[in-house]
Amino acid sequence: MFFFARLIYFLEVFGINTKGVQINEEIRDAEVRLIGENGEQLGIFSAKDAQKIAIDKGLDLVKIAPAANPPVCKIMDYNKFYFEKTKREKEAKKKQKVIVLKEVQLSLNIETHDFNTKLKHALRFLSGGNKVKVTLRLRSREIQRPELGIELMERFADGVQEVGNVEKAAKLESRTLIMILAPKTDK
Repeated sequence: MFFFARLIYFLEVFGINTKGVQINEEIRDAEVRLIGENGEQLGIFSAKDAQKIAIDKGLDLVKIAPAANPPVCKIMDYNKFYFEKTKREKEAKKKQKVIVLKEVQLSLNIETHDFNTKLKHALRFLSGGNKVKVTLRLRSREIQRPELGIELMERFADGVQEVGNVEKAAKLESRTLIMILAPKTDK
């Protein structure tokens, strides 16, 4: 009993993370379904008896399914379980691909060289795995001829056709034409 009191004190002082998981003395249910350290079902025990079995084996009693009737507890080494769980979460986070939305702004009176420069930027963004938002702001009387802007956007989409495709076609929103390009997925 003295060992167990010191263990609880250690957990409180050094803060081993038990968020959302009840372990050992925190389990206060009358009855629990007990699973052994190798995954075998041991049966239904009182929480105190299950705790004694876990202490005898030198492991922790962890509540893994609190919503079940009766709650399911497993005998395991909680520190090892928590370490492996955080390790898996870190690996999953590393493998995540974050897609960033880059923006390229055009104007209706853009020169050929400027257009090609913007096109190269968009190609670089798309080959890097990012999405590209192409915007074209129509100023003053340009708003009367939005078809010229749509034609320019289509020419831009044709230029990036090798590495990207149009996710959202050019659409006029107030005074701005907006088109979204996405990188091509390898199939």
